[in-house]
Amino acid sequence: MELSTLAVFIPACFALNMAPGPNNLLSISNASRYGFVRACSGGLGRLLAFAIMIALAAVGLTAVLHTSEWLFHGIKIVGAAYLFYLAVQLWRVQADSHVDETAVQVGVGRLARQEFVVAIGNPKAILLFTAFLPQFVDHSDAVILQFVQLGAMFLALECFAIGLYCCMGIHARRLFARPSGKRLFNRVCAGLLAGAASFLLVARRA
Repeated sequence: MELSTLAVFIPACFALNMAPGPNNLLSISNASRYGFVRACSGGLGRLLAFAIMIALAAVGLTAVLHTSEWLFHGIKIVGAAYLFYLAVQLWRVQADSHVDETAVQVGVGRLARQEFVVAIGNPKAILLFTAFLPQFVDHSDAVILQFVQLGAMFLALECFAIGLYCCMGIHARRLFARPSGKRLFNRVCAGLLAGAASFLLVARRA
């Protein structure tokens, strides 16, 4: 792959990684409640979902999503419903000054499942891979190999983005250390997740 292509792809890709979408908002919330390591580990679910999307884009199966209105809306409704569910759960969290026993018991597997469902339930993300990655593929060369290379770089940058957003969550937890501050922070995050769900519901196929 040419350096000129990478010089354009990497900054554009990182801008997409850092966009404050539903998964990044979820990382902030999880880090503030469960800690940096568990929230970052939970991001593995998101990476798995994105890897599946990249594979679908590579083999051209996302054309089905482009042409199928009912499939697009079905995925969209399920994804938005799950985001609303997470928002309600976060809104109802009891924010006291003691250690939340429920938070202590939450494992990495559950956080990873949350990240996976939020990512895979966003059909716009699948279409993003279809529209974005092919721009950097030279069709005169091995297409699948190029998708693998570009996808690997995307996932590596996504790991960095997960770490940065989890850091934001840790700093937010320190900033809102008092119970009233925790309650405010949880409800702001809940509102943002609900807003993301609303945007997802009105999203249309490009």
